[in-house]
Amino acid sequence: MASRVLAGAVRAASGFLRPLSILASSANQNCAKNACLVSALSTRHFSQLQTPVVSSALRLITPVGNLPCWLPAPTLNRVGPLLSNVLKLPVRTLTYYSIRKGKRKTVKAVIYRFLRLHSGLWVRRKAGYKKKLWKKTAARKRRLREFVFCNKTQSKLLDKMTTSFWRRRNWYANDPYQLYHDRTNLKV
Repeated sequence: MASRVLAGAVRAASGFLRPLSILASSANQNCAKNACLVSALSTRHFSQLQTPVVSSALRLITPVGNLPCWLPAPTLNRVGPLLSNVLKLPVRTLTYYSIRKGKRKTVKAVIYRFLRLHSGLWVRRKAGYKKKLWKKTAARKRRLREFVFCNKTQSKLLDKMTTSFWRRRNWYANDPYQLYHDRTNLKV
């Protein structure tokens, strides 16, 4: 069980640890050149090298021969507590400048999950409307199929995550949302 948890943590943290492993492999190649420079001082610090969880994660990512000879244990111990904080942060994968044209890009998850009305409001389904339907009552399934308006803060955020192409007004034949596009008696 503990190995599964450790493997899951390593898999989730691989993006965070990959730069460390690249540094470690490049440092291992330079270790022979720098060995004469780092004489007695380094042997005193590295003789007491500990093996925290992060170093075992590094071993899983990089081969054993590429373990850093210059990275002291205190550095690895400082990275360990940050690992849990990094994994909990919400991520908004918004590209401000694309590589080809230098333009802002739309987050595709917004387009797939939300609908923007002409009035600027965003509509979404309730969370879990497709999950475990076998255990939900008919009334609960009906409630979950309903659409919900996003609030002002969410609408602003979704507008920032899309380009002007998705914010423009479109006209569709037989649009089922035609009644909701124009806002009447509704404050945002």
